[in-house]
Parts: sequence; C-alpha cells; structure tokens
Amino acid sequence: MERSNRYRLKPNEIQVIQKLREQEISNILVIGDLHEPFCLDEYLDWCIEQYDTYNCTEVVFIGDIIDNHYTSFHEVSIDAEYTGKTELEFAIKRIARWYKAFPKAKVIIGNHDRLIMRKAQTSAIPSKWIKSYKEVLEVPNWDFVERYEKDNVQFLHGEGGTARSKCRADMMNTVQGHLHTQAYTEHYVGKKFRIFGMQVGCGINHESYAMAYAKYGKKPAIGIGVISNGTPINLLMPL
Repeated sequence: MERSNRYRLKPNEIQVIQKLREQEISNILVIGDLHEPFCLDEYLDWCIEQYDTYNCTEVVFIGDIIDNHYTSFHEVSIDAEYTGKTELEFAIKRIARWYKAFPKAKVIIGNHDRLIMRKAQTSAIPSKWIKSYKEVLEVPNWDFVERYEKDNVQFLHGEGGTARSKCRADMMNTVQGHLHTQAYTEHYVGKKFRIFGMQVGCGINHESYAMAYAKYGKKPAIGIGVISNGTPINLLMPL
C-alpha cells in the first residue's frame, strides 16, 4: 500500500488557520433598539436569518435592549399591562431568547437601559448598591459599553443627534440607533477622507402601549445593519 505524501495539518496548525480566516472576514450584525418586552416577536428570527445569510462574525446591539417603561421620566401609560416587577421579569425572559441566539455580543448602553442608573443618581444612591446590567438581565457573556470601535467604525446609541451629523463631527464612520423611524446610510467624500453615517432602525412593536407616545407619528423602520469588511449595508424586515 502506497503511503500518501499529502501533509496532514497538526491540531495547533488548524487552530492558527481558523484564526487567520476569522481575521480575514469581519461581518458585524448591528441589531436595532429592542425595547424588550415590547419588541416584535418575528424580529429575532429575522435577525438570526440575516446573521447566517451575511456570514456574520460579530454582533452589536445598538442600545435600548430593555424599555423600562414603568420607570420612565415621561408619563406611564394608563393602559400599562405590567407592574414594574412583572415588566422586568418578562423583559428578562424575552432577552434570554436573544442571549441564546447570540451568546457573545457587544451591547451599547442606551438611554432606556440606563433609566434605573439615572434614578439612582438622582436619589444619590452609591453605585456600589446597584447591580450590573449583566447580573440583572442574566446575560453574563454580553459586554455592555457606552461606545464600541472596530475597524475604524464607531458604534453609539445616538442620543446626541443623527448618524449623518455625528460622523461629520467626529470625521469617523458612525453607526447609531435611537431614532426608530430612520434607517439609512449616507456617505461623505472629500479630497482626503471618505466616511459614512448609518442609522440601523429598530425592532419595536409600534402597537404596544409603551410606544403610545409615537402612535400618531411616523411608523418605525424595522431593520438592522451589517458592516461587511467596512462596507455598510442597511436591511429592512419585510412586513
């Protein structure tokens, strides 16, 4: 029996090649505002589908993964279905679905996410008394950050203005959420620069009582963003 001259890779060499392949591909799925427990049920499955379709290697939640309607600085709806306790419990249960689908992710902290922290500060409660987002929402492997930067692209929630204005102010590619009715990418080109600003849309259920404040305004842009090796792609979910 003839011996094959074909070289067989050693386990450590296979690991090195796998890491090199991962470095070559950088496709980031950017998931819009969830506002759980008031997110569309079908949004999760659609996000999973896009993750697979675009061969994504990383996930970024763009902020406001939880709504915290019961403790809003605005008037709480008189039609509220949940108490503070039940709303939080249901939000945690629904976020568990996202955690199962995407066990590792960067999570940008949005204005709704930090509502409890703000109220604690107003009451002068020392931060040592406050649990982390990971502990409360039971997502130990998610990384909660105010801002994330990858491959010359910054990811922000977007309270400070639109992506088109922020990218020009910082002269940097910028991806944002926060504005539920906007999903777009605009490019700005000069003699020595080329930058883009992207709004990714959201996944909110416009019919829920928590969104009653926008009932007579524009409908939300249900969408996500994909940054494929530095190239921005907006995707809107079929309705």
